[in-house]
Amino acid sequence: MQVLGIESSCDETGVALVRTRAVGTPELRAHALHSQIAMHQAYGGVVPELASRDHIRRVLPLTRQVLDEAGATLADVDVVAFTRGPGLAGALLVGAGVACALAAALGKPVLGVHHLEGHLLSPFLSADPPEFPFVALLVSGGHTQLMRVDAVGQYTLLGESIDDAAGEAFDKSAKLMGLGYPGGPALSRLAITGRADAFALPRPLLHSGDLDFSFAGLKTAVLTQHRKLGDAPTPAQLADLAASTQAAIVEVLVKKSIAALKATGLRRLVVSGGVGANAELRRQLDAAALKRGWRVHYPELALCTDNGAMIALAAAMRLQAGAGQASMDHAFDVRPRWPLDQIDSPAAPRVS
Repeated sequence: MQVLGIESSCDETGVALVRTRAVGTPELRAHALHSQIAMHQAYGGVVPELASRDHIRRVLPLTRQVLDEAGATLADVDVVAFTRGPGLAGALLVGAGVACALAAALGKPVLGVHHLEGHLLSPFLSADPPEFPFVALLVSGGHTQLMRVDAVGQYTLLGESIDDAAGEAFDKSAKLMGLGYPGGPALSRLAITGRADAFALPRPLLHSGDLDFSFAGLKTAVLTQHRKLGDAPTPAQLADLAASTQAAIVEVLVKKSIAALKATGLRRLVVSGGVGANAELRRQLDAAALKRGWRVHYPELALCTDNGAMIALAAAMRLQAGAGQASMDHAFDVRPRWPLDQIDSPAAPRVS
């Protein structure tokens, strides 16, 4: 079975083709991605209407590129999968509309996929895939969650951010420092030359006794420290503030992940989402796992951001596991707000 996946939840258009195998994880045959970063930089963040329009321009050329690279044709596609949510409503509707129209024209079934499930399962495409069960740290621009994952479709929420996600803390702190968009990667690069102990920034909820996160207070502390530096901070001062900010975020993520593994008795951690590419986070998680005899799994760096491969993979794994069923009903809706632990709930908000 070959699954064509389309991702359009925010500011990246992704298309991929995966093929299921008799044993093991489905095989990624080809994938292509277009990032809208350059387009949104002038505005300092994602402009939803521009994002939607750009998805319209990109999705069909990317589909042709993927099929050409895989040596396949549309006739070889058995199922068309798309990101149903969460995400920007207009952007989601573009991917859903194209996927369902394409499937209808081909006489093939469609399957709507949860964006975060795609991230969660993306490490199965890595050179070191995990095994069930495991604890998952989903950490991105819009979400920070710890989940217990027992199988495909079997997810238990352990903790989540009650305000800003970790990725938002990176991005908003970078913006306060004048680092531009996208801020998270820029802050991480600057942090390399700074001192992580230069500023005493808070670690919100670090000792809360639960597995929830909070990063809004850290952002406020960064703003206060930046103002204290005056109107013209030196490059060294900015590097120190960036390093201290990254250290605060990473410490919370690492210690909460360790607490989740201890609470569940599991010995395997899966890290996914854009912040999962952060080198310092990976270094500290790897060190913690080595000390305790645990395993940590990550997606390949190219698959940390939003991409079509994770959507095609999640659809294929759901179909293999019997946890989802593709439909010949090509009417579609999207779910801009859709908690992962409610993935099978019919009550999730929809936009048609």
